[in-house]
Amino acid sequence: MLAYQRTVTAFMGGVLLELFDLIYVGTFGVLSVYMTAFISRAYMEQSADTEASLGGAAAASLTSFFILAGAYLPSFGIDSMGPKSMFLAILTGIGASALYLALCRFFRRRRFTLFSPGADRKYNRMLAALFPVALVVLAFAVFNLVIMRAFHVNSFRMLLANFFSWIFSFGETGFLKGFFFVLLSSLLWFFGIHGSDTLEGVMEQYFTPGLEENILALSAGRPPEIVLTKEFFDCFVLMGGCGATICLLIAILLFSRNRARRSLGLAAAFPMVFNINELMVFGLPVIFNPVMLIPFLAVPLVCYTTSYCAVSLGLVPMITAHVDWTTPILLGGYHATGSAAGSILQALNVVLGVLIYAPFIRLLDRQTEEAAKEQYASFLDFFQANEQELAKVRLIDRTDVYGDFAKGLCADLRKLMDRELNLAYQPQYHYDGRCVGAEALLRWRHPVHGVVYPPLVVKLAEDGGFLAALEEAVMLRALRDRPEVLRRFGPEVQISFNVTGTTVVTPRFLQFCRQENAREPLRGKNLCIEVTEQAAIAFNDETRSALRALRDMGFLLAIDDFSMGQTSLNYLKDGIFDEIKLDGSLVRGLFTHRNCQEIVASITKLATSLDMAVVAEFVETTEQREVLHGMGCDCYQGWLYSPAVFLQEEA
Repeated sequence: MLAYQRTVTAFMGGVLLELFDLIYVGTFGVLSVYMTAFISRAYMEQSADTEASLGGAAAASLTSFFILAGAYLPSFGIDSMGPKSMFLAILTGIGASALYLALCRFFRRRRFTLFSPGADRKYNRMLAALFPVALVVLAFAVFNLVIMRAFHVNSFRMLLANFFSWIFSFGETGFLKGFFFVLLSSLLWFFGIHGSDTLEGVMEQYFTPGLEENILALSAGRPPEIVLTKEFFDCFVLMGGCGATICLLIAILLFSRNRARRSLGLAAAFPMVFNINELMVFGLPVIFNPVMLIPFLAVPLVCYTTSYCAVSLGLVPMITAHVDWTTPILLGGYHATGSAAGSILQALNVVLGVLIYAPFIRLLDRQTEEAAKEQYASFLDFFQANEQELAKVRLIDRTDVYGDFAKGLCADLRKLMDRELNLAYQPQYHYDGRCVGAEALLRWRHPVHGVVYPPLVVKLAEDGGFLAALEEAVMLRALRDRPEVLRRFGPEVQISFNVTGTTVVTPRFLQFCRQENAREPLRGKNLCIEVTEQAAIAFNDETRSALRALRDMGFLLAIDDFSMGQTSLNYLKDGIFDEIKLDGSLVRGLFTHRNCQEIVASITKLATSLDMAVVAEFVETTEQREVLHGMGCDCYQGWLYSPAVFLQEEA
């Protein structure tokens, strides 16, 4: 660490250090300013008041922050705008925005507002914000002045700093003061306030001098006696950052079943080795998460107690060396104490922390799963209710909660497609009772939501741009399952699987089939591609050539959902297809819509003249079967014979 600091300082005459300082000043140096503005914006958006100006709220909040932080003082600088003022940023971001919004609504009800006839709406909205902003600023200025006069401080920020110092001024610097310091620091962090920076003055006043006293005692030949030093907290209590979150990280990696949570743990692991844990604290999240409150407070307190006892009893040497707070565990404990006992103590604390965090991680998993199931149910209701309209738009491009959920499902499907993709097979029977075919139906069993609605799976893959890869995976799985399908349903059955019309004629799919055919010839395997319509196929020479190439390899071709969507006689006139599958709505409407019987009769007559087979889907009753038989359709698929079954569930 020392070598790194020397390198940065000396590189190109200090240019690198200057560059880093500029970046720090522009980011962490004014972090509280950013936080004030973002909190104000979030508060206003949550209020859903479309008339109140977001810019006015931000202006009121930022001005109020600078007043309370003491921007009028000669000593005002980066130190007053950085992480140390996070607590003040939260107070002003919420307080000033709430007051501004209340004033805006008050003036609207009284119809008292500045207005410029002929000006555009945005300009008049900014005019309307002037009075509320001015009154908010005035209120906070008066409040700050009252604080200054009443408590003899130069700003409200100084009052906060003095308050934290005051509550630690009682009693000696011993176990209880350190215990309370850890508790308050963790509690502040839980509410999104940088506890370490907020209490930095307390640390410097009561705990930082302890190391120097130990070093002086050691140099004078006396044994060091101060247990509580800054390094004590950094090495033995704040391992992985506030909340001893290195223990949380390990608990997640060992015990969590939630993939997103484990992925977060892996992403946060490297910085947390160096005790930088914001990614975990805000990403899990820990802050404002009631499930995490108990372990987040308890683990550092347990670590503090065990460490204090171990050092006080002489089981671990007193800390006598400076250790940077970013030093990884085990190394930090050894360097601080000059003994392996320091590393052992850190390891013991980690084990205790993991054991405390573990049951809460499992509880968090259960709550996440239950919430996810509720979200999926709501999302599925929305999708099914608007399925036709949503076919024309990309779900993942929506900016509402449904779009967010679709993005997550789409990412899961892309990631888990190869491992958790299953096929169920629904048999097809001839009128004489013979099983003549089995259709491979896509079934994605999500680890949380169970089997996902199949049309939604196709829609997500299409929106995500990997529908072709999904359909290729289905075909490969069907080929792999073929021996078992033949064993279960009969050696002569035809195995069919769905490929969308937009995929089946692409060079990619044709090349994929050629590769499979070269690896193992497909002719004679009685395989049928059912072309489903996401969009109408343009029947040009290139399309005809691609379909004929598939037939030359040995595939049969079927038109799925015939009479639906954009299907036309163009599909039939070239004699490329072998089979027509009646759309389920025609079968279901046989007894409720007279036209359905006439349409089915026309289709079967046309198919017979073209020497094409006709398969009726969604056949659920003997009455439907007999009517279809009377119209010349003798091949059926549906619950009258069998639902779709998973091969592994067949006994």
